[in-house]
Amino acid sequence: MKRRSVFSKLNNWIIYFLLTAAVAGVVIASIVLIDYLRKEEIKRIELFATAMKYQQEEVINDPMTWDLILQINNTNNTIPVIVTDKNKKPLGYDFQRNIPEHIQNDPKKMQALLRKMENSYKPIELQMPDDNNQYVYYTNSNLLNNLRYSPYILGLLILAYISFSFWFLRTIKKTDEGYVWAGLAKETAHQIGTPLSSMIGWIEILRMENENSEGVKEIENDINRLKTISERFSKIGSVPELNDLNINETVQQNYDYLKSRISKKVKFMLVLPKEQVLIPHSRILLSWVIENIVKNAVDAMKGEGRLEIELYEKNKNIIIDIKDSGSGMTSYQARNAFKAGYSTKKRGWGLGLSLAKRVIKEYHKGDIKIALTEVGAGTTFRISMRSS
Repeated sequence: MKRRSVFSKLNNWIIYFLLTAAVAGVVIASIVLIDYLRKEEIKRIELFATAMKYQQEEVINDPMTWDLILQINNTNNTIPVIVTDKNKKPLGYDFQRNIPEHIQNDPKKMQALLRKMENSYKPIELQMPDDNNQYVYYTNSNLLNNLRYSPYILGLLILAYISFSFWFLRTIKKTDEGYVWAGLAKETAHQIGTPLSSMIGWIEILRMENENSEGVKEIENDINRLKTISERFSKIGSVPELNDLNINETVQQNYDYLKSRISKKVKFMLVLPKEQVLIPHSRILLSWVIENIVKNAVDAMKGEGRLEIELYEKNKNIIIDIKDSGSGMTSYQARNAFKAGYSTKKRGWGLGLSLAKRVIKEYHKGDIKIALTEVGAGTTFRISMRSS
């Protein structure tokens, strides 16, 4: 079981790193693509600036060349461009491309945009024949500006999708596990029921032969206990009926039964409040939880030690502490104690504490946890439920 758990965790880490690498790869590829597009825009502006320079020199007489220059000037429909003189004064509307009209009509906004462009890219200097050099200011197109954030948005979306997928699959797995355990419990109840009916018949025959036999009484007690166990299993998977009952009586009955059946070397004690405590609960299922924890505690003590059940009220919660002086748990064991299939015993399915947690959390809307544990010093299990 432990070896399988180690391999399972290793596989989970491998999948995690592969998915992380995939997300990082997508983000890096997007960044590389955007950088490529940015460089292509710079090349387009350099070509645009050269065409504008030739257009002003008027030394070209070939009509086809002029047509080509005009086409180059007119193909820039996305990249903002402002051409200025050497004093950074815009030359006019014909020397501007893709600048909003409200900025063109406001000199202050134009100067602010020029400063922004200069901070983005170094302006291209156009050497003019009369030494009145011109400067081409430009910046990224709106499309490229918007694409700059797309790798990070895409990465976040992928991570969100992966997280949702893990949550969804985990929820389905838990639901399936719940159906499996419920089906297993009901089938167990059904299987117990058949020989139990036969035993009830035989006990009636034995009672007629010797009604006051101590053996008959003990067998009858165990048959009644088997009935209770069968009823417990049959309730798993269905919504139990919770009644306002005195939880003192529930715990007392459980204590009385268990005390007569655990090792005499275990000093078993019960601490109850003097007044009755009414709380909605299923007596059958809560007794099962306590019994399960007590048996685990006795196993941890190897049949010898100190075991105490204490019931008290704290912050409008009813608390049941089950303390033992057993071998205690490591932090790893404590974290996994309530997981289905986990067990530190050589024999066992690792279902008892898992089902106990389900009974308390799902049916009684309470909580069950390991409140305190230390290797070699014992463990304290704590059940808490809201008082009525």
